[in-house]
Amino acid sequence: MQIGIGLPTRTADAQPAILLAMAARAEAGPFSSLAVADRVVFPAQEPLIALAAVVGVTRRIRLMTSALLGPTRETTLLARQAATLDALSGGRFSLGLGIGIREDDYAATGAPFRERGRRLERQLAELRRVWSGAHEIVARPARLGGPELLIGGYVDAVAQRIATWGDGFIAPGGGEPVRMAELWARIGAAWQSAGRDGQPRWVGASYFALGPSAIDLAREHIDAWYGFDPALAERRLAAIPTTPEAVRAAIERQRAMGVHEFILRPCAADLEQVDRLADLVDGVGGRRPDPLAGAG
Repeated sequence: MQIGIGLPTRTADAQPAILLAMAARAEAGPFSSLAVADRVVFPAQEPLIALAAVVGVTRRIRLMTSALLGPTRETTLLARQAATLDALSGGRFSLGLGIGIREDDYAATGAPFRERGRRLERQLAELRRVWSGAHEIVARPARLGGPELLIGGYVDAVAQRIATWGDGFIAPGGGEPVRMAELWARIGAAWQSAGRDGQPRWVGASYFALGPSAIDLAREHIDAWYGFDPALAERRLAAIPTTPEAVRAAIERQRAMGVHEFILRPCAADLEQVDRLADLVDGVGGRRPDPLAGAG
């Protein structure tokens, strides 16, 4: 199992110098990917622009959205942006798409919240069409057919979406092992029924915090992102590993579930968090993949 690391983009702490320094430090470490999250009504850097900046300070680590709120965006522009990121990075980009749970993100963009699942399905088909070259809009990614396309969510429809349009499953919130195993089985069955070769890829994720102030860092971060729903915030906080032992246990739990890549998101924009995690990942078999693996 590969281990990726999240890149904090909240504007309160993700100053440009820190953002790029963390990306460069991750590039030098045992990490497979750099991932960024997405929100609209929240003080955070725009994820695709942030990753475009990161392209300039990295050469081998993959770049990923985990996960972009696809239905809040115009599809052909998103297709061009994703293809450009893939081309500029030499095929290192993975586009993770989800629908989110916040109605205000949709209200702010004029997209209908109740139709976001159907809108995502139309969007996935259009993305593939643009990347195939069978569209009047020209978007040439490095990888034939487009960048790796990971689809997130926890409803039954996710399995068919992945089988029809995706390359794999992305679970930004991690998920309970039993529930994730059941969903993964449905994804595999849909994949086979669609006549797809091989198997889809599974990317999981969790927040983490390490060091003497780990619990305070975790609580401040979760309050900022999930304070709109106190019950959800408490569940998220309870799941965050805040000791080396807990991080190792989280990694092994994901490995046992069959996850192919596990993204650990720091709760603070701090180089020390990258270094602390790198030491742990080295100790549990983290490895550095070929940056062009899967491209072409």
